[in-house]
Amino acid sequence: MGGVTAPDQTLRTPPPTTLGALRDSGHRQRTVKQEVRENLLVRLASGEPTFPGILGYDETVLPEVERALLAGHDIVLLGERGQGKTRLIRTLSGLLDEWTPVIAGCEINDHPYSPACVRCQHLLASEGDSTPVAWKHRSTRYGEKLATPDTSVGDLIGDVDPIKVAEGRTLGDPETVHYGLVPRTNRGIFSVNELPDLAERIQVALLNVLEERDIQVRGYTLRLPLDLLLIASANPEDYTNRGRIITPLKDRFGAEVRTHYPIDLENELELIGQEAQLTWPGTAVTVPAHLLEVVARWTRLVRESPQVDQRSGVSARFAVAAAETIAASAVRRAAVTGEVEAVARVCDLPSVVPASRGKVEFEAAEEGRELEVLAHLLRKATADAFRAQLAGLDLSGLQSRFDDGGVLETGDLVPATQLLADLGTVPGLAHLLGRLGIEEESPGLAAAALEFAMEGLHLNRRLAKESVGHRTVYGR
Repeated sequence: MGGVTAPDQTLRTPPPTTLGALRDSGHRQRTVKQEVRENLLVRLASGEPTFPGILGYDETVLPEVERALLAGHDIVLLGERGQGKTRLIRTLSGLLDEWTPVIAGCEINDHPYSPACVRCQHLLASEGDSTPVAWKHRSTRYGEKLATPDTSVGDLIGDVDPIKVAEGRTLGDPETVHYGLVPRTNRGIFSVNELPDLAERIQVALLNVLEERDIQVRGYTLRLPLDLLLIASANPEDYTNRGRIITPLKDRFGAEVRTHYPIDLENELELIGQEAQLTWPGTAVTVPAHLLEVVARWTRLVRESPQVDQRSGVSARFAVAAAETIAASAVRRAAVTGEVEAVARVCDLPSVVPASRGKVEFEAAEEGRELEVLAHLLRKATADAFRAQLAGLDLSGLQSRFDDGGVLETGDLVPATQLLADLGTVPGLAHLLGRLGIEEESPGLAAAALEFAMEGLHLNRRLAKESVGHRTVYGR
């Protein structure tokens, strides 16, 4: 069985550079689907991740994709926006052999053993075992096209090249064809993103690619057998309404796989941790875990809200952008106030509401209330995170600070040192930090923990709060 590290598919040093040397090396020709199947089996047997970087799909989507690839099927992935369809598709190139031989200079990556284009057939006939061989890395064997209404058959399949005709070739010469994206990805993986947005008459051009594995260009007597794995993505709403995949094309896809948003909170947090850019060169910023949990819970509440258009969905980018906005708010505070350490706090949470508005499609009845709905769900997410993190913890030491009418002012431009100085000594602070998993105490982290506790007390009606602009006053 061949594999990612199979000796006959690994680039040698020096690699064979002619057809004769390639035969002598014992190289074995395989189709793309054979490569993917055999390399996938090697990964499954070794316990390696089959699709690195894909989170939350281990028991749902990935087994379906693996079965489809083992069966040699072309695949269409259905899912709402922001479910990682494109990310998943792009990882498939990692299942190709690391290096593969091609006839040097071939536009469609012909294998030296069985060339498909006229140019390479003539070359092989004249050069024989001296035919030059080049090597392509698997990273260059992946092609992608975002389907748009203006995409043409020429873009995907090919068209007559007027320059070649002007050079003296006749229109009947197959070498006058300028190949499109699909044949140029021959012996590789080609992806069509948002397939329903492709005009139906253009989708027809893919029928032969999926079934007969050949292409036709402007009536040429040209049968060009292609070796491809074709993957498409589509939004279920587009799949049935705005656009559609024509029935003959749907029938030619061997497998249809439905993707989904993260199933549980842990998956949501993993995704934020993997995708969010929370650090920048030269800038020290910390977003405590309890705030990331608030963001994850908020995303899930928005996704489940009846006020939100469920057909559109709420992308995973919603949570990622929110986490990055919170980090940016902390960095801004540090820059304005001169704080040495930028640590995100509860006072940074309101900044995500207006920033995230454009990522959510609301029901028509909620027009004009979008920010209000998002802010309400953010407060609910904060309360849920407070109960999950600090349920049962004695916060009487903190609450007693306000028992005699005391107040505390905070806000997104109040530095941590000022907040701690105004609050004074708080009994039980060490226990609070421990419950939140904060091991190294610093002014920024201590202020973040105390502000989270105060907000939780307020949301549970144990502490008053008043917000005016960027100022927030706890107490009375």
